[in-house]
Amino acid sequence: MKLWWQSFVTTLTSLLQKPMWMMLLCSLCLMSTVYLNRSVWDLPVAVIDMDHSPGSRMMMRQLDATPKITTQAYENLPQALSDLGLRKLFAVIILPEDMEQKILAGKEVTLPVYGDATNRLANGQIQQDVMAAWQQVLAGYKTQLMMMQGFSKQQASVLMTPFIGQTIDVFNPGISFAAIVFPGLLVMLLQHSLLIAGVRVSMSLRSKGTLPLSVTLGTLSALIPIWLFLSIVLFVLWPWVLGYRQTASIPELLMLTLPFQLAVLGLAKLVTECLREVERIYFSLSFITTPVYYLSGTLWPVQSMPDWVRGISMMLPSTWATRMIAGVNQMGLPLYEVSEDVVMLLLMAVFYTSLGIGVKKFCEYLDRRH
Repeated sequence: MKLWWQSFVTTLTSLLQKPMWMMLLCSLCLMSTVYLNRSVWDLPVAVIDMDHSPGSRMMMRQLDATPKITTQAYENLPQALSDLGLRKLFAVIILPEDMEQKILAGKEVTLPVYGDATNRLANGQIQQDVMAAWQQVLAGYKTQLMMMQGFSKQQASVLMTPFIGQTIDVFNPGISFAAIVFPGLLVMLLQHSLLIAGVRVSMSLRSKGTLPLSVTLGTLSALIPIWLFLSIVLFVLWPWVLGYRQTASIPELLMLTLPFQLAVLGLAKLVTECLREVERIYFSLSFITTPVYYLSGTLWPVQSMPDWVRGISMMLPSTWATRMIAGVNQMGLPLYEVSEDVVMLLLMAVFYTSLGIGVKKFCEYLDRRH
């Protein structure tokens, strides 16, 4: 235990004195600069008012009051579509002629909306705000129509909202899970950075010759506090800045991230002992990042993969971590539902670490024979 603690403190102190791991935070800041010109909170949206009625002006005010939209008035559709193509706008909304008259007459009204579907983050937020603003306008007109028919305001309110609903987060493990690209990207960033750091530490340990197991484990475990801090930045702070929905608390995320990090450190130990040469290790890591991202179930559901591909995917820590963290933090999955994922990651950590140590001893045995 004393050797483990000494190795832990020495390695952690060295990492804090030379914080190369801060490059990951610099990378996140650099990635976030793409939103500086057009904030994710005030996305420019063109509104073409062809009705010029109190109802259309109310709709424009409702849109402008939403947190994610800043309306810009346009006179004609061609100019708005041109600016949409030039990425000056994120969407174009048309308020059609006789909109208010049709609403008062109880007729169907269609709002044409042109959106930039290539930007999933902005497009989804704008769609939600447009629907919310439209429902508010319709609710006001429906209440007005019922009061014109002799209903009191309270009666109209009861008819409009006959019962009070409660929204409960429901986990959906189906194909739509593949659309959650953002959590998968963060998991891959954390895995790749920790894998490189774990390999680097394992290489330095191997250069010192045969060391006690407690020294090896203590040195590798010194990476955990730093990467726990980075996981808070990746899974809590950055999604909050970008406006992503989050349902998990910080302690819950730390509980989920710890077994994932242990599995990645075990994999780093195995990779180091199998490849053994620095150039070969880093050359391999640079090429396997993209395939691992595809195999993790982020871009395509694991359930739809061929069985042999799915088997490879299940051997990667990122596959279990993406499903686990995205399920709890973005989809509202209860913690007890991911207990299987946590156990699998812990077993993976033990298996990869033991296999790495076994490969090391086997290679040392071969070296002595030669």
